[in-house]
Amino acid sequence: MNANIRRVGLLMIVLMLILAAQLTYLQVLDAGRLANDPRNSRTFLRDFTGPRGAIIDAAGKVLAHTVPSDDEYGRQRKYPLGDLFSQTVGYQSIVVGSVGIEKEYNDVLSGRDLKSVKIDNLGELLLDKDHTANVVLSMRADAQQLAKDTLRGQKGSVVVLEPATGAIVAMYSTPSFDPQPLAAHNPREVQVYFDFLNADPSNPALPRAYRERYPPGSTFKIVTTAAALDTGIATPETDFQSVKSFTPPQAGRPIENFGGRSCGGDLESVFVQSCNSAFALLGVQLGELFPPQMRGFGIFEAPSIDLNPGAVVSIGPPEGSFSTNKPSFALAGIGQGEVATTPLQMALVASGVANGGLVMTPHVAAEVRDGDGRILRTIKPKPWKQAMTGATAMTIRDYMVQVVDRGTGTAARISGVAVAGKTGTAQSCETCDPHAWFVAFAPAEAPRYAIAVLVENGGSSGDEATGGRVAAPIAAKMLRFLLGL
Repeated sequence: MNANIRRVGLLMIVLMLILAAQLTYLQVLDAGRLANDPRNSRTFLRDFTGPRGAIIDAAGKVLAHTVPSDDEYGRQRKYPLGDLFSQTVGYQSIVVGSVGIEKEYNDVLSGRDLKSVKIDNLGELLLDKDHTANVVLSMRADAQQLAKDTLRGQKGSVVVLEPATGAIVAMYSTPSFDPQPLAAHNPREVQVYFDFLNADPSNPALPRAYRERYPPGSTFKIVTTAAALDTGIATPETDFQSVKSFTPPQAGRPIENFGGRSCGGDLESVFVQSCNSAFALLGVQLGELFPPQMRGFGIFEAPSIDLNPGAVVSIGPPEGSFSTNKPSFALAGIGQGEVATTPLQMALVASGVANGGLVMTPHVAAEVRDGDGRILRTIKPKPWKQAMTGATAMTIRDYMVQVVDRGTGTAARISGVAVAGKTGTAQSCETCDPHAWFVAFAPAEAPRYAIAVLVENGGSSGDEATGGRVAAPIAAKMLRFLLGL
């Protein structure tokens, strides 16, 4: 009898240990997965009925906050600046979900991120007191408004960031949309508005700045020049024959210079003149060396930006394809063909030159603060890619200054400030008007801001558009404003 009792007792102990282990696993080890499971209605309701921190710009302007409501949820999310930040701040919706900062920093805003919670005493923890946090962006509402104003309703994007830190100051795309209707609590109204946005052929919900790719045109000659210099394919003294066009091996037709003109000379001359024949030749001469050099700038890889969904991957001719597709490498040398990049990526290309060859990881958040304004966490600068050597960056910087001083980018001149820039005019299809591009940084000798401007299909200028005529003046206005001039 005693043996049977012992066996039953041992069995009960084992079962209790198994139960304790299971509870420990569910409540501790697997808690994160269960809490974030979309089928967890408690988590869903907590996000919409519980308190939520604000999203604030770098100057303290509120971009998103929660106010009381007289419905079943008790709280309503508000976006006071409408379409100005919708493609970065995003929205929180009970019907279509959340995007942007609202999704990426959801645990911070709702107080579930332990790294962003400051507990002053044990009583607060035991009482389960709410501990939300505010997300402070590096972006500025005034710069964002100017980006919107300078685009003047033309489809396109403006991206401005700090080369030394990767902090994004402005990132606006036209068209945009008002996120407020998506945050409404009436499911039918939300769905109607969401369907309307998706049916709009201009696609206003698309954050073109970081989730749409375009041929970058001659702005990509920065990458080609860096690749040629760092691999030794070319030097500043390399002389390019003055010709009107270049016909790559395996190609059926030549690649012509803009306007059918002849151009040539040393590397600085062809860069300042934006000479297609020279850079198409360099694309072929680089061959299989070209894709790895592109990868150094972040091509073939999405930059790790703190938005959800994040940036798309910029692309180019794949490694191993040169022997069978040499024309695509020639076209890549001038930013056409298989090359397609986001405006964010081209801002990062410019920032790589400005920052001595080092490309920093882009980010839109700067700090996490509690309700009393105390800093709980700072988003620290983090290197992303070593795009080129420091010597190559200095050489290209000087070339870019000459582009603005006496080349195709003179419309970006700023009195008293050296601006380094590169224009681009990119064909997207045989019958389409060209995209107008401009990338730059300033001041050239001590860069504070790098910028990329894209105006799709030349905007109101149509087939007469060039990067120097359409995009460079926008960049100049942005840089002049940010530099306080």
